Amino acid sequence: MSLSTHIMDEMKTAMRAKDTVALEALRAIKSEILLAQTATGSKEEITEADEIKILQKLVKMRKDSATIFAEQNRPDLAEPELAQIAVIEKFLPVQLSEAEVEAIIAKIIAETGASGIASMGKVMGLASGQIGGQAEGKTISSIVKKLLV
Repeated sequence: MSLSTHIMDEMKTAMRAKDTVALEALRAIKSEILLAQTATGSKEEITEADEIKILQKLVKMRKDSATIFAEQNRPDLAEPELAQIAVIEKFLPVQLSEAEVEAIIAKIIAETGASGIASMGKVMGLASGQIGGQAEGKTISSIVKKLLV
């Protein structure tokens, strides 16, 4: 089942349950997918990798907002953002732990013989391709920096 179809089914369920938080998150996902499809100029289906990037972007935006709201002592605004993150994350692949990401990156570094911060771009490209949507780019970047220094 495509992500768009799955989102529509979940939206119907959320409407029936009168779950406004889930409905808002699902509408945001649907909107971003439609924007991505129409950006190419046709109604083509977008790839699964693009769908994962869209979902990760939405989660990151909400995490950033929740952090800002928490810093400003506004838990009333932070809580809906965190609830929406939980809804969106249901559609993402299972996230790897930092130890698993570190093991994959260490293997990439050993295979390529990379050393020093100058090799970071090369390692990041390979790691991002291998790990895909299973870890945030920020996490991958921090681990690569730690292992290359």
